[in-house]
Amino acid sequence: MKARNQRSLALETGLGTAGSRYQDPSVESNDPNKLDIAVIFTSVESTVVALKRAGALAGALGARITLFVPQVVPYPLPLASPPVLLDWSERRFRTIANASPVETIVRLFLCRDRLQTLMNALNPRSLVVIGNCGKWWPLTRERRLAGKLRRAGHEVILTESE
Repeated sequence: MKARNQRSLALETGLGTAGSRYQDPSVESNDPNKLDIAVIFTSVESTVVALKRAGALAGALGARITLFVPQVVPYPLPLASPPVLLDWSERRFRTIANASPVETIVRLFLCRDRLQTLMNALNPRSLVVIGNCGKWWPLTRERRLAGKLRRAGHEVILTESE
């Protein structure tokens, strides 16, 4: 795990999945021309739906998926000591990502500010897929996040759970 951009107070680790080899998140892909679809973790149910949609897009476009997982660590705790064990989180997200039919890389961030960490981690004008829990309420947490990322210049696809 290593520190990324001290302004965002984030630590980052990366996981490869069965469909891909491990890739250090600080090193860009060997193929810079390969499209990267970013999926933002919001909840397990929503993220599984988003990964299915991103997998369909990635398969059609010959792209790969990067699952961004910002894990907020409360201020009383040191940033490197999250309330949930890192090993447990890594196993959990490896399992979620292994369900994807295309190359998937997981980038887990321990951070103080979720939005700021995502803004620093995403490449400019990224293609982002976010799952929405499908609540009837018009302004869910996922919809607010999608709006903020759109205003920052990213292309966002908001998927509804079935």
